Amino acid sequence: MGTAETSTERGRGGMSEHRRHRVRLEISREAARLFWQQGVDATSGDQIAAAVGLSTRTIWRHFRSKESCAEPIVTQSVAWEMSTLRSWPPHLSLEDHFAAEADRFGRESTALEQADTALGIRMIRLADSEPALRTAWLMACDQVEHEMAEIIATRLDGKPDDLDVRLHAAAASAALRVINEYIGAALLDGVDPREFSDAASLIANAVRRATGGAVGDPVEGADETGTDA
Repeated sequence: MGTAETSTERGRGGMSEHRRHRVRLEISREAARLFWQQGVDATSGDQIAAAVGLSTRTIWRHFRSKESCAEPIVTQSVAWEMSTLRSWPPHLSLEDHFAAEADRFGRESTALEQADTALGIRMIRLADSEPALRTAWLMACDQVEHEMAEIIATRLDGKPDDLDVRLHAAAASAALRVINEYIGAALLDGVDPREFSDAASLIANAVRRATGGAVGDPVEGADETGTDA
């Protein structure tokens, strides 16, 4: 009799979804490193395969093109933000929640997680001059917008497809995109990271301004249990 993983988690080719995700991320890391070191045009599928220790044929089983290999790392670059937003308690402001989670990430994140973040920043910067990578970045931003609609709907006691919620989600995700690009470019240009010690406030203020003040403050009447006081 098959295991639960076999019956519910197996993807194509008999590979579990967890392992497929891990392999794709490993490929993406090596591709991103090569793209940054030598440029996209100078990087081949064979080089990516050699760097990750797989056959070129395996690379094409997981990705439709060499440029698309960057997508998992680019998506990873916004994963922390989205996880933070999904866990945003009703009784906290966006500044307070982001500051607490950023501090926790700094204390608890692994070296690999930090390296992935740095690679994501590099790919976002490279996307300025590489249309295929720009597509990957904008796809990630589109995913952020859809998730923001769910988060904002819960926050405002509305529905994700309400017009106001969708407008707020579009504005908030655009603000996050600009902040990511702005901070990432500054860091890669050599700006001292301590200049962005107030990044939580920068993000929260951008979201609050983008949504006309509708998103960013604690939910009125909510207590620490997440219910109305």
